[in-house]
Order: sequence, then C-alpha cells, then structure tokens
Amino acid sequence: MKKLLFQFDTDSHPASFDTVVAYDGGADHVIGHANLTPDNVGPLVDGTIFTRAPKDKKNTAIFIGGSDLQAGEALLAAVTARFFANFRVSVMLDSNGSNTTAAAGVARIVASTEVRGKKAVVLAGTGPVGQRAAALLAKEGAQVVLTSRSLARARAACEAMRRRFGVEITPVEAIDAAARAAVIEDAQIVFATGAAGVRLLEEFQWRDLSRLEVLVDANATPPLGIEGVDMMDRGTERHGKICWGAIGFGALKLAVHRACIAKLFERNDLVLDAEEIYAIAREMVHT
Repeated sequence: MKKLLFQFDTDSHPASFDTVVAYDGGADHVIGHANLTPDNVGPLVDGTIFTRAPKDKKNTAIFIGGSDLQAGEALLAAVTARFFANFRVSVMLDSNGSNTTAAAGVARIVASTEVRGKKAVVLAGTGPVGQRAAALLAKEGAQVVLTSRSLARARAACEAMRRRFGVEITPVEAIDAAARAAVIEDAQIVFATGAAGVRLLEEFQWRDLSRLEVLVDANATPPLGIEGVDMMDRGTERHGKICWGAIGFGALKLAVHRACIAKLFERNDLVLDAEEIYAIAREMVHT
C-alpha cells in the first residue's frame, strides 16, 4: 500500500523543500495543498481519515508547513480537532522549518555544554526558528533572552511561548549590532536566528568574551548572521568557543526531518510538534 503524505501549507504554494524531504523520508507520493486555513481544511482531513481500514491508516499522514508559525499552529489544532476514536492519521508541524531547525540547533548546543542555569541569547528571535529555539532552551533550564529590533514584537513572541510551553523568556529590544553585543556580554550561549543575509554580530563583538561558550548561526546566506562563524562549522573551536554553522548543524536538521517523516508512517496516532521532534533530535545526536 502506498505511503501518502498530504502537505498542508498555509502559504500560496506548498514548499518545494518540504516536498523533497518528504520523499527522502519515505513517502511514496506527496499531495500538496496551499492556502489552507482552519476554516477550509476540514474536508481534506476527512478525506485522510475515512478512506482506509484501521490497519492501513498508518500509510496516510499529514505534514503542516508554511512560513507563518502561528498560522501553522492554528492549522494543526484544526486538523487534530477533526480526529476521533481511531479515525485519525499521524501529523507533523514544521512551519518554515521551525521545529526541525530549532530542535537540531538546540540538540547540538545541549550536546556541547551544560545548559541549565546559563544565559542563552536568541538573536532576532521573533521568527519561527527563533521562537522554537528559545522555548526549547528555556525548557532545558537556560535563562533565555530573546532580542528583536522591536520590543513589542519581542514581547509578543515571549508571551506566545509562555502560553504554548509554560516558559518564561525575557524580551529585549536590540536595534543594532552594538545593542546586540551588549546583550551577549554575560551570555554563555548565543543562537542567531535572523533573516537570511542579515549580519547580527561582528566577530570582534564576541571573540574576546570570556564567558561565552557556544555560538550557533542558523543563517546560510552571505553575509552570515555571526561574522567569524563559518556556515560549515560543526562544533569548530574559534576563539575558545564552540561554533556551529547553518550547514554544520543543518545536516542534523535534515536527518531529523527525514526521520520524522518516516515515523509518521509507523502508526496513525502521532502528533509531532516541537517537543516530540526535539526528543528525536536529542536521540539522534547520541547515536
């Protein structure tokens, strides 16, 4: 029986990246649907849960993507609300790669150093990856600070994570590199999650910080988010700090994404969101 993955995207086009990884993860056929909302997704969900016998339902699964994390969360809630009894299929949320990228980056950090009680700064963290990374670090016991050029956006992101994960994250306005440098002066961990091609820190702003232990940069488009960290860095030591570049930890991100797709077809009742995907990433780091 064919393994069918329905790609539910909140944007105008299903992401080609997610389609490729879906096939690499074991789907036999990927069916993409765009512009989905909680109001129009219901009939599509019904089509996935009513068409196969109970023993065969594991061969149908749903992947939720798109660039807007909040829209993805709302779509996930609408999808799972249609499930009842054994009329359900496994579903995964990864809006803009938020869960898999954050999970891989934080898993690398946790494998590199003790996190509990340390200050972790997520730079430009109001996007999907930054929000999830901040939440996962906070759940690991770090004292997390999230920066944005807008204090209002930072506060809104932190409040959203408090509601979703029950964690307290400190919002900070940092309008330029100098302000960001001031925020990381006493930090042990820095995770840069800014927009592609936007430099957040210059090398001289972090290289001499004696307390800084780990830097992770999620940006693979030059100029990179953190000057002095190479996109290929895989736990590379630079100025006495452990550095992870976007491609360096991106290999784990892709492996986690593929592994999650494969797991969707093992049973019909999985819901893979941040916590579940992070658990898979942690396990893969140690294998």
